[in-house]
Amino acid sequence: MEFRRLGRSGLNVSEISYGNWLTHGSQVEEDQAHACIQAALDVGITTFDTADAYANTAAESVLGRGLKGQRRESLEIFTKVFWPTGPKGPNDKGLSRKHIMESAHASLKRLGTDYVDLYQAHRFDRHTPLEETMTAFADLVRQGKVLYVGVSEWTAEQITRGAALARELHVPLVSNQPQYNMLWRVIEAEVIPASEREGLSQIVWSPIAQGVLTGKYKPGQAYPEGSRATDEKGGADMVARFLDDNVLERVAQLEPLAKQAGLSLAQLAVAWVLQNPNVASAIIGASRPEQVHENVKAAGQKLDADLLKAIDDVLGDVVERDASLTKSP
Repeated sequence: MEFRRLGRSGLNVSEISYGNWLTHGSQVEEDQAHACIQAALDVGITTFDTADAYANTAAESVLGRGLKGQRRESLEIFTKVFWPTGPKGPNDKGLSRKHIMESAHASLKRLGTDYVDLYQAHRFDRHTPLEETMTAFADLVRQGKVLYVGVSEWTAEQITRGAALARELHVPLVSNQPQYNMLWRVIEAEVIPASEREGLSQIVWSPIAQGVLTGKYKPGQAYPEGSRATDEKGGADMVARFLDDNVLERVAQLEPLAKQAGLSLAQLAVAWVLQNPNVASAIIGASRPEQVHENVKAAGQKLDADLLKAIDDVLGDVVERDASLTKSP
């Protein structure tokens, strides 16, 4: 495993981090989830990402139990706040001071830790003053319950505003967590330049496009049994945008390029996002330990310019680049 600095901070994170969005507490039984967490630890992953809203808080609890007994100082534990949790009352969502404070304390309890390394605004809240949100984060930092602050799926303009307030409040705002992969590049035009300017790194989710960039979905064929495309708990909705036959045909044409690089298609996809210098870590998920062992081989890979150009030539116009698609609800 190799490590990168998160933004302009002194915090090192593993190039590949382990996330439990659509798996723990939902798709995967707890014993299997713990086996995947152990596999991540075994291959040198130290960075673990979750959120209070994942499986309506269950994912945090599973991760907390899975990491129990590990040396806390050797881990970077990330979680998020914004989406509704609990009974979904009027204050059970958003980035108000009330919701942030209550959610942070609940997350710490579920994770079994006194602090989180990174606390992230899971989306931008248009209904709460940004000053209120950033001041609440600042207070958690002062209390030692949060070490660093991040955001997720914020626009370039929102990142710029948040960073200005963070400087005023002396809060270490260090990261953004967007979707980013070979097929979905909407952050490249505006979000990445703003992040570089403000000292934030990207911690990217869906580097293999919900499994599409593994090559397991074939044009004109039924979806594999047990795959994300067949998951009625939310996975199918997320992957649907990538299941166009034209997209799948282009992905199939990437397989010879992956072999040329000595990588599987999934490894090539993860390695591809890590070629961007503003990306600090790529989040992988897993339902089986062997998926962790396979995908982690992307760490430290260097893809030459000819290979990167060949990938672009193959994918052509199926790549989504529209910057306006980065927007909060």
